[in-house]
Amino acid sequence: MRQREELEEKQKALKYSIIEGSATSASTGLGDSIITPFALQIVPESISNIFIGLLSSFSLLLSQILQKPGTRLIKKHPRKSIVLFTVAIQATMWLAIGSLAILRAFSIITGWLPILLVIFYSGIAILTGLHYPAWFSWMGDLVPDDERGRYFSKRNLIIGIIALATALLAGFLLKTFKEHDYLLLGFSILFFLAFVFRMISKFYLNKQYAPPGGYKKEELISYKEFKKNYKNFYKFSIYQAFFNFAIYIASPFFAVYMLQDLKFDYATYMIVSVSSTAFYLLFLTPIGKFSDKYGNLKLLYLANLAFVFSPVAWMFTRNPIILIIIPQIISGIANATLTIAVTNFTYASIPAHYRASSISYHSILVGIGIFLGSIIGGLVLNYIPIAFMNKFLFIFLIAAILRFVVGIFFLPQLKEARLAMHIKPLHMHISAPFKFVNASLHSITATGQKSFSQGLKVWNSV
Repeated sequence: MRQREELEEKQKALKYSIIEGSATSASTGLGDSIITPFALQIVPESISNIFIGLLSSFSLLLSQILQKPGTRLIKKHPRKSIVLFTVAIQATMWLAIGSLAILRAFSIITGWLPILLVIFYSGIAILTGLHYPAWFSWMGDLVPDDERGRYFSKRNLIIGIIALATALLAGFLLKTFKEHDYLLLGFSILFFLAFVFRMISKFYLNKQYAPPGGYKKEELISYKEFKKNYKNFYKFSIYQAFFNFAIYIASPFFAVYMLQDLKFDYATYMIVSVSSTAFYLLFLTPIGKFSDKYGNLKLLYLANLAFVFSPVAWMFTRNPIILIIIPQIISGIANATLTIAVTNFTYASIPAHYRASSISYHSILVGIGIFLGSIIGGLVLNYIPIAFMNKFLFIFLIAAILRFVVGIFFLPQLKEARLAMHIKPLHMHISAPFKFVNASLHSITATGQKSFSQGLKVWNSV
């Protein structure tokens, strides 16, 4: 009887999680989506590229690093309490950021506003890092193993639609406020709405069932134990660190490129920006089913390949319609495959009681990659003279090359984390570019030979 009641509680909790995620997504669509345009309003143009790189990288680095102490909180406090407390403070950070727009409108302490923006926005990231291990572990106890792909694809589809709608709304509202010379007031209102929706998400998190004693099951492991006992997931974490380095060399600067070089208005900028989210949503459900049936390693190959072509496609047009049709479709596929693959690969690789601790080490490695990539991208844009082509397109090209190299080196070393059906034709198509380069390296160096051999073993075993 008790098992039946608990099952019903879990099913109800999963429904609440979708509502909560939708509110969080609305907060993100109204707040995070306009951070870069807002930063460009309060930062001198001469340092805008470095500042955008710093704002993006510093907040993400802190978010990842703080997951380690977040795992220790689980041993002392219930997971639900951790999440509720941090989300409440997160909401107030959006109010603080909204106040910066008012201060800028009245030219009050303008020199301090960029610093305060970094502090408040990083505060949101810090709190995300502190509660993410608790939330990840909590959700792991709610979603059945064989339904993760379907559930998370459904959840991501719904919250993605909300993010898409609210981001578009934010773009059109900003355009309207700018046309009436109330742009900063518009920023302030949108950040206030981000606060409201984050508080709504807290309300539904409070209604969500948490399995009793779940936090007591969590066990902490050292980095050495993590590296030794979970070699495949450790290799995956290293791959993700380098891959995110390659992604964030360019990722923070697409927005700057659209607003400064292409001179898009806020509505056009937001439509192009969120179009990849629309395509991401279209592909989530089939990719989730694919993951449940065929595993996640193949998705990692596909994601890596899509992320290679995405920045390259930006180099051939300045037309917003074509940007939506080609590079943003590729980006949508890339993000959908990577989101599902990383989530499910992690759940399948780590035992439930070690998830929070293991994901914290993984996140720290990823955070370092993000931080270094964003900072180096900003420094290159600001200080390296590039006369032979547009500096933004140059950084996009460098990012594409690095993403391909990272995939060539690391992906053949990974193994599927669970049993999956074999689909050789698709397998070969996805892996073809990676295997071709590995074959070339085989004939040149012993390292290339070893890497290629490992790649063949992986493909034969998946």
